[in-house]
Amino acid sequence: MDDTTGTLDEALERIHLSGPERDGWLSNHAPMAVEALVRHGQASAVHRWLDRYGPKLEEMPGAGTPVTARNWREALGDPRRVADWTAYFERETAGRPWRDVLVEWWPRLLPGIAAGATHPVIRAGHAVRTLLAGRANAPRVRELAHALGYWAARHQPLPVLTPLAPASSAMAALDRVPPVPERSGGIRDRFVQLTGFPDWPGQEPLGAEAARSALQELVRASTHRYATHGHGDPIMLVHAATAPNAVLRTLPALPARLWEPSLRAAWAAAAAVTAAYTPRAAVPVPSPAGPADAEELFARAAAHGDDHTIKFTDTALDVGDALAFAAARRAIELNPPAFQGY
Repeated sequence: MDDTTGTLDEALERIHLSGPERDGWLSNHAPMAVEALVRHGQASAVHRWLDRYGPKLEEMPGAGTPVTARNWREALGDPRRVADWTAYFERETAGRPWRDVLVEWWPRLLPGIAAGATHPVIRAGHAVRTLLAGRANAPRVRELAHALGYWAARHQPLPVLTPLAPASSAMAALDRVPPVPERSGGIRDRFVQLTGFPDWPGQEPLGAEAARSALQELVRASTHRYATHGHGDPIMLVHAATAPNAVLRTLPALPARLWEPSLRAAWAAAAAVTAAYTPRAAVPVPSPAGPADAEELFARAAAHGDDHTIKFTDTALDVGDALAFAAARRAIELNPPAFQGY
């Protein structure tokens, strides 16, 4: 659904005055949250939400040496170069169609999909969804540039991983992901402990449609699993679903040859977050208390105001079944509300 109110474009212009991170490396969630709010009929809440979230944000860091077609490899994965990377992608998307830039850079960035706790790819997925839904105007194209710049600056591949025993489904694979042994540190400390994931969806090459189907299965399984495992870390475990869903949203803008590698990268991201934060035991699926209607459920997430809860509910609505809705209600229950009086 395209935004005809102008609210999204106004919000993006406000957000683009800020950098992609705050407090060292915490992500700026504003562009992702406001896109979801507008998409689900909550445009009237966007500027009020930004007024409350905005004080957390920081200015874009200063620029250094420009990133170019010749030196980009040495700048890849250097978070100090985030302003340089953002300026590079602003130039690229100003001079070429945004799809051409995306197709060129998507396979370069995919190996670093888990970087920045998966926030860069999630931001890119929201940006692409907006561009596919309506006008490719300046604020929306610039948002894609900011997302890709953030991803390039934070790009960091996972350790080399050993394929473990095959799993028959995405849910079975997620259930068999080995938890990291030491959980006292942050996500980067946990990711360096990763050694292997279950072999899913198998080693045989997949056609484009089979890859998309498997990616849909992964998003559904990760969303459902939050209903019973989200208590392990209510904020971080949303990314096991929102990251692969960002990839799924991007597929229509990519050639079919990139769909299978996109699936495999999305599986690595979902499995990495699961390994880092999954609890030792599941809990029963919550009883169906609360809204069962999609519009009412998202309105409740919007009133709750937490950025991760808004984004996870957005993904749960994409999945669209009763267990996904239960998972969204669980996120609303587990995560602290952003607004007083909720």
